[in-house]
Amino acid sequence: MRLRRIRKIGLGLAVLVLGTVAVDPACAAVEKDASINLEEATRAKCLRVLREALRGEEFWPSMHAAEALTGAGCSDEVRRWIEPKLKTEKDDRHRCGLARELVRAGDRAKAAVMLDILASDDSYGHVHACESLYKVNEIGDGRLLRQALAQTEDLRKSLMAAAALGRWGSPAAMAVLRRHVKDRDPESARIAAWVLARIGHRRDIPALRAGRQRFDDPLVRAYFEHALAMLGDAEGLAALAANLASPNPSIRTFAAVFAGEARATHL
Repeated sequence: MRLRRIRKIGLGLAVLVLGTVAVDPACAAVEKDASINLEEATRAKCLRVLREALRGEEFWPSMHAAEALTGAGCSDEVRRWIEPKLKTEKDDRHRCGLARELVRAGDRAKAAVMLDILASDDSYGHVHACESLYKVNEIGDGRLLRQALAQTEDLRKSLMAAAALGRWGSPAAMAVLRRHVKDRDPESARIAAWVLARIGHRRDIPALRAGRQRFDDPLVRAYFEHALAMLGDAEGLAALAANLASPNPSIRTFAAVFAGEARATHL
């Protein structure tokens, strides 16, 4: 278990660094709105961590590694590794992850895999389908996601559908997220905060500050702190910096990921 945590933290830090540095010269060029320059040895170490994770036995860390490698300009490498796996994978949640990373790496046609899973009568992969569609900004014609948003049996499914539709500018979807970020339930509130971190607005800062004070669980509070940091809040950025040294390995990992997304190159 300790080794797994170390690997997870190392992957998170590699994602952080390659999320804020210029792309690997051996990979295709990708424009970045902010970057820092690294010594070649540091860059090579980050890429080595990510490539080992991509080929590792743990499925979801491999998908996070694929995301980071695509961000570093190595989309061709990602597609070569993942495409054969999608052809043989039977687990719908894993199929969503594979299809998502193929879409992110440039094969937009693979969005159909996620939409087909969402349309399935078997609900096992529905939440993952909604989340993955959100992450790669695909909604098809929006019909399936609007249905997922409207249903009341699975709140997580509704929230992730709201994320996908909200990213496309749906006022109704954003209203759902802004309502649930005020929930007393930590699960729904932190999911809403996680989404608003990326598609919210500075006017969401008061609700996120209130959420940070509402919960005692440090991990739940970290979701709100990182969302505040993503929206440019000074207190949130300070909390994000502190979370990079948290004794909780999950908080450290999430902080590393959010620091990269927030372009917090000063940390």
